[in-house]
Amino acid sequence: MLRYVPFLLVLALWIYAFIDCLNTPEEQVRGLPKVVWVIIILLFGEVLVGPIAWLVAGKVRQAPAGGGSTPSEWHRNHRTTWVAPDDNPEFLKSLKEENKKDEALLKDWEADLRRREEELRRRERGEEPRTD
Repeated sequence: MLRYVPFLLVLALWIYAFIDCLNTPEEQVRGLPKVVWVIIILLFGEVLVGPIAWLVAGKVRQAPAGGGSTPSEWHRNHRTTWVAPDDNPEFLKSLKEENKKDEALLKDWEADLRRREEELRRRERGEEPRTD
């Protein structure tokens, strides 16, 4: 079982590079046309030359957002205070609005149910159903 792991890793890298190349917009491809990169990845995938070449030299890699600062540095400069949902006035307001909508919907359903029950009672008594 362990002897298949290297083969599976090569196959996974091959598939990843192939799909990454296909999904990369043409303007982000460096050096060669996209079609040539796909051919290189497919032809030299078994020996890892194609996929590694694509990952290293084929795609324009964008710098991380925030100018390359580490997350800890960013967090030191940007403190956020978290508010529990029951202390957040906006969240509580949204709950009240949803409750009002749900109550209105429930009242409509109850009125419809009463109307249908009344219609059934009339049918059972042999009366003509009313058309409102």
